[in-house]
Amino acid sequence: MSLSELMSGMKLAAFPTIALVIFLVVFAVVTFRVLFNRDREEYERAARMPLEDSTNIDGRHGGQQP
Repeated sequence: MSLSELMSGMKLAAFPTIALVIFLVVFAVVTFRVLFNRDREEYERAARMPLEDSTNIDGRHGGQQP
């Protein structure tokens, strides 16, 4: 049985259901990882990153461009 025969035999209504199940599984895994992760310091560091002073690509500090 080829892949085209298999796909033509499937009903189109199955695809949204499969996509929903995949989405729910990924959402549950990500939620579980965020809520029950023991590495809180990593999340706190990532939350502070936008507020920290950083070095530009060319090595200068600050946000002004010439």
